[in-house]
This record gives sequence, structure tokens and C-alpha cells, in this order.
Amino acid sequence: MNKLIGYFRLARAELAKVIFPTKEQVQTAFIAVGSVVFVVLIFIALVDLLMSFSISKFVA
Repeated sequence: MNKLIGYFRLARAELAKVIFPTKEQVQTAFIAVGSVVFVVLIFIALVDLLMSFSISKFVA
């Protein structure tokens, strides 16, 4: 039982060391991730369109 209590004390001490992000940091990270995902989405869509167009010209 002492090990379990010690574990929870250590976990609480480690959790106290954590620096949680602010609202502004979360918003900035969200916008950055969304922008990168959108750019990659457009790139993959264009590559898919180009490849499907070129393959259809070779096959047909």
C-alpha cells in the first residue's frame, strides 16, 4: 500500500511541474496545424488530379 501512495505522491509532484499552454498558444498551434493540413490537402489533390489526367490520356 505504501508503494501505491508513494506512486501517487510522485505523480502529483510531476504534474505540478507541467507547464500547460495558454489559450493564445493553443489557438496559434491550432491555426498553424490547420494551415499545414490545408496546404498538404491542396498539394495531394493537385497531384492526384494530374496523375489521373495523365493516366487517362495514356490508357484511353
